[in-house]
Amino acid sequence: MATFSPTSPKIVKRKGSVRRARQHPPDSIETHNAALNAIRVHLKDSSCYDAFPVSFRLIVLDTKLNVKKALQCLLLNGVVSAPLWNSSTSTFAGMLTVLDIIHLIQYYYRTASYDYAAADVEHFRLESLRDIEKELGVAQPPLLREHPTSSLYDAGKLLIQTHARRLPLLDNDSETGHEVIVSVLTQYRLLKFIAINCTKDIQSLNQSLRKLKIGTYVSSLPGDPKEGANPYYPIATASLDTSVFDVVHMFSERSISAVPILDEDGVVVNLYETVDVITLVRLGAYQSLDLKIKDALTQRSPDFPGVVVCTANDSLGTLLQLVKQRRVHRLVVVEGEEEEKNGGKKGRLMGMITLSDVLRYLIGNVDIAEAQETEEEPKP
Repeated sequence: MATFSPTSPKIVKRKGSVRRARQHPPDSIETHNAALNAIRVHLKDSSCYDAFPVSFRLIVLDTKLNVKKALQCLLLNGVVSAPLWNSSTSTFAGMLTVLDIIHLIQYYYRTASYDYAAADVEHFRLESLRDIEKELGVAQPPLLREHPTSSLYDAGKLLIQTHARRLPLLDNDSETGHEVIVSVLTQYRLLKFIAINCTKDIQSLNQSLRKLKIGTYVSSLPGDPKEGANPYYPIATASLDTSVFDVVHMFSERSISAVPILDEDGVVVNLYETVDVITLVRLGAYQSLDLKIKDALTQRSPDFPGVVVCTANDSLGTLLQLVKQRRVHRLVVVEGEEEEKNGGKKGRLMGMITLSDVLRYLIGNVDIAEAQETEEEPKP
């Protein structure tokens, strides 16, 4: 306990008033918006080069390579995508991703026998993947690229506008004039750059994910859905008894990379990802697509990091801190203690948050973001 003694008042000459900047409470929306604006300014002042790790390797695949060898190359190097190179024209030819392999699996599964698929995939070349996508009627990935000296803000805008998860960075050889693939900027790498370099600002991103409307959420409560309606719409879900191929169809049709696995009460018990399917295919187990999820999970890679969950009341700053600490690609939003108090069930599926959702919010409305030099509050 502190004590004080009264003293005679001092005469202080009054100075002219000085207008001070308005201070906002640390949990206010104004503080949050100021931090968001600061992050955007930092991204505009930083180039794609700044987001490069100190040491990295770049895997580039020739389009003449067959799919099986390309898949082995991805898995052996611990990556899920790689730039494609057309050696005939010495030009960049797009990206190979796990989703391309998912499309190929679905095509073979629907149009051919197991034996035919296993034999043909040995000779199927990467350059023919786009023909498969046309056959399936799925959207083809954009042939986008950016220069390494471009700002991270512009790179983020391009990722949002094209709905891409990764952005190839290309330069030109000064002697030959040919394109040169320098690196690939992923959504994760961009968000991790923010988490590492804007530490003070992300601590001020105090608003909840629910309030910011980041992510996709179920349209109704699982306990009281409309008759015949999917209580988890628009999120694709599965149970432990769902077949692997049914989930493969969800991956291909919706262009998604993970599906939450729920029990009979809607509680999230696991997550099945595109990489899990690729593990089966790498083993040549095309027949394994008939397996139930509960059996397929036993063949999952021991490197699986686990399911990362959050609640809708968690802040955006907390989410970015998590990105800084571990390699997160998505979060499953579940009901927490607050929902449980209101009759909900702890752990029940509420929504999904992808890195695309987070990046879209941080970059903001690309049509109005160019005016961020003004004192206006940033728009979500």
